[in-house]
Amino acid sequence: MLLLAAAIAPSAALLYYFYTRDKYEKEPRQLLFKAFLLGGSLVIPVLFIETTLNIFDAANKSLIAAGYTAFIVAGLVEESAKFLLFFMYIWKQREFNEMYDGIVYSVFISLGFATVENLAYVLSAGFGAAIIRSFTAVPAHALFAAVMGYYLGIARFAKLQYRRKYIWLGFISPVLLHGIYDFILLYGRLYLLALFIPYMLYLWKRGLRHVDELVEFSPFKNGEDMDTPKDNEIH
Repeated sequence: MLLLAAAIAPSAALLYYFYTRDKYEKEPRQLLFKAFLLGGSLVIPVLFIETTLNIFDAANKSLIAAGYTAFIVAGLVEESAKFLLFFMYIWKQREFNEMYDGIVYSVFISLGFATVENLAYVLSAGFGAAIIRSFTAVPAHALFAAVMGYYLGIARFAKLQYRRKYIWLGFISPVLLHGIYDFILLYGRLYLLALFIPYMLYLWKRGLRHVDELVEFSPFKNGEDMDTPKDNEIH
């Protein structure tokens, strides 16, 4: 039970933070819970795809092996799965009626994935893995999602001529951020590992900046009661 709690606690804390930052119009808890569960359900198909694509041995620390595994096997596959789930389940929801909602739903999907993944790691590797991953992998997933949700939140209410640009940013940015994260760890060179903590601080700073920006852009900030904004209202 202690291992189970240690595996779940980081995700619970992050979910609480991103949920409570939605100050003006909270999302339905049932919808958020479904997003979380659906995110968790991605682990098995993603694992299958990653296993199929992984052509390098885990001991191979070459530049090509680390780059391919980090950016393609991990970054592209995992963030693509979350991105597609967002569009299939969230994009046209009536409740997606302010830009910050993009971050909330993206984070719930991503932390659903991260929680199941973390459970597998912690139950196999023990309490030490739980401590390390609570400060690294789990928040990293949330912060990749904050970037994805930031751009998708803007895209949802952008003028049509700008929408594709923000959708692409919502896809490419987390893939690159995730790839860099894994590459630092997989390549294993000391000069790169020295950058790991500064990189995590950068992810936190960027993610929290995106949160603060979109929270204050809420159409409900002044107590207005409005339906989903129409297309072309925001540029």
